[in-house]
Amino acid sequence: MGIESLVVFIIIGAIAGWLAGLIVSGFGFGLIGNIVVGIIGAFIAGWLFPRLGFAIGGGILASIINATIGAIILLLIVKVLKRA
Repeated sequence: MGIESLVVFIIIGAIAGWLAGLIVSGFGFGLIGNIVVGIIGAFIAGWLFPRLGFAIGGGILASIINATIGAIILLLIVKVLKRA
């Protein structure tokens, strides 16, 4: 993985984490936290969506949408576990 790919990966993670924090109320992690949440969300979506037969497509926008959906799933799981 080149440095350009790593930068794009981090930017997509930051955007996805920020969007997920806005959508799931009560979550705001700052820049580093948003990047981590977005990257973990991207892995969740990358694992879950093919098993469900769900695909959005390719490109940067599709990657942001996938990572955001995965990050929302992650934040909802965290929210449920915090209540328990």
